[in-house]
Amino acid sequence: MGRKRELKELRADIARTGLDTLTGRKVPRARVLLIAGRPGSGRSTLAEELARSVAADYPAGALRARLTAPGGERIPTEETARGLLAELGITAPPGADADTLSEMVREALAVRKVLLVLDDAADAEQVDPLLPDTPDCLVVAVAQGPLTGIVDVRPCTLGGLDTASSVALLARLTGKVRITVDPTAADALAEECGGQPAALVLVGGWLAARPKSSVADVTKHLLELPEDPGSLSSGPLGRALRLVYGSLPQPAARILRLLALAPAGLADAHTASALAGCSVSAAQRTLDDFAVQGLLHPAGEQYQVPGCLAPLLLALTEAQDRPAERQLARARMLERTVRQLQSCRAVTEPEGSSARKKLAGLPRALRFADARDASEWLLARQSALLAAARMAVGDGELDTLARRLVAALVRALVAHRTAEEAAPELYALHGLVLDVAERRDLHREKAAALLNLADLDAGTGRTQDALTRYRAALDAARTAQDPYAIARAMESVGGTYQEMGDFPRASDWYGRALAQRLARGEDEDGARLYGRLGAVHTYAGRYGEALRNWRAAASGLRRLGDLPGHARALSEMARVQEYAGRPEESLRTCHEAIEWARQADEVRLQAALRLRLADTLDRLGDPTAARLQRSAAERLMEEEVPAYEIRSTSA
Repeated sequence: MGRKRELKELRADIARTGLDTLTGRKVPRARVLLIAGRPGSGRSTLAEELARSVAADYPAGALRARLTAPGGERIPTEETARGLLAELGITAPPGADADTLSEMVREALAVRKVLLVLDDAADAEQVDPLLPDTPDCLVVAVAQGPLTGIVDVRPCTLGGLDTASSVALLARLTGKVRITVDPTAADALAEECGGQPAALVLVGGWLAARPKSSVADVTKHLLELPEDPGSLSSGPLGRALRLVYGSLPQPAARILRLLALAPAGLADAHTASALAGCSVSAAQRTLDDFAVQGLLHPAGEQYQVPGCLAPLLLALTEAQDRPAERQLARARMLERTVRQLQSCRAVTEPEGSSARKKLAGLPRALRFADARDASEWLLARQSALLAAARMAVGDGELDTLARRLVAALVRALVAHRTAEEAAPELYALHGLVLDVAERRDLHREKAAALLNLADLDAGTGRTQDALTRYRAALDAARTAQDPYAIARAMESVGGTYQEMGDFPRASDWYGRALAQRLARGEDEDGARLYGRLGAVHTYAGRYGEALRNWRAAASGLRRLGDLPGHARALSEMARVQEYAGRPEESLRTCHEAIEWARQADEVRLQAALRLRLADTLDRLGDPTAARLQRSAAERLMEEEVPAYEIRSTSA
């Protein structure tokens, strides 16, 4: 409303000749349109209207990202890029840095005709890494000031609405009658609000909630508000908020100002209830009323605190609530979130389990109908939950609650999604655990966090980073005297060296881990480590050492009653014997492995072993026997692909 001229100019700027075209060079990047204005001037609304009006020209759709949190903190580029990649259906590697992720965004957008809306940018450094390297895309950036450093940006600066548009906006909110009967007071009210859309919306909502009040009444109330020069509430928007806030009942006023503590500015009935210490139903009614009055914006099943109001509400709570009261409100909110996450995970457990029994004892408002309902809740609130975890860790005084929250969120994510799917979120959460552990000298938790982070680094190919973290985890585990973490870290260091092709160091670290496991009587892990040692020695060409370790692994697995594992260890022995130039011994060992696999009723393993046996017979010059073994394997599998592909290759 009242922005037709600006909208027309922005649409004209899309196709207008740029500096690159005038100089004869090809346009290297997307056209950037800047909508600049103070918070509350309607800049985001204009950006959305522009996006709707040109949507048909961009068949790949529109992407949106907010670059500044409601509290004014800059959102890291890696977080923004990860969100854009998720919208494009691209899985971002966990732990990747900002440069890698922003490059992935640019590469993805280079082959698409996309409209990219970047809201509330702090400066050009936030926008520049995300600009697509193609003129087919359009970027609409929203900021408070200029984006110095971005070439050929087309700015559109917003001021206040003209009087006619301001009055029309008030009429839409309050009804035309009150405006028509006193047009002079309506003009005076528009002037008092400075033509600022956010202030007009608040005042219009105040009038809509009071049918018996006139436009002159609200203008008089605004004029009677005491001046507060130099504060956030001195402008038209601040005065409008003071008017609305001062007219609220005390419980509602308390809820409103405490919403400034909501993570990422997102709140639902449970968040508001916990912050204010009231019932969930009362909180829900209050939030609904706030939305009607323009104090909150609906965001699915949650409400978003407008970015222009967030600093004003924070100033209110800092002025009227003692630090201890704000801390208690945060603690109540985090405790409620922990219980919701525990309920979210428990609903995935089987009936009759201890988790389901605990779930039955929770209040009805905290329980979920089924696993699907819980999964949808987790997905819808994931950004707010991650923000709550970051807030709890950053607070520094709620570390116990922060640790419980992160642990509950990790369990819920893994329960509703696979660990691979949730890897980016888990990487961030393990990093938060590491921050708390280092701050509080919790060496056991530090070792666990480092091991988890290193596992994710190793899974994404950052082998050197993984090795550094595994060694740091080993030091922390030794300080904590945690034998499990010590052995786990040693084994992981060995696995990293194996991945790097440094087989002598790999075998050395595997040997240390093996000694640790055997000293503690952990025979199952010992048998597994014998197998890993056998594999490393095989890769290094030390076949004698490899055979000794595989024999030890096979013997240990047989003692443990793991017949399939025993058969697989024997099959690896057969492979090493073949590599060592002892094909007859390899045949005997392979036959023995097939017999153990048959006793274990492992059909696929039998088939895989017969295929290996066929390969060996071919190399020994017995094609007839090889064909018989392949036919037997085919009959066993009934045309299924074998799960254990362990056929050997020629030496």
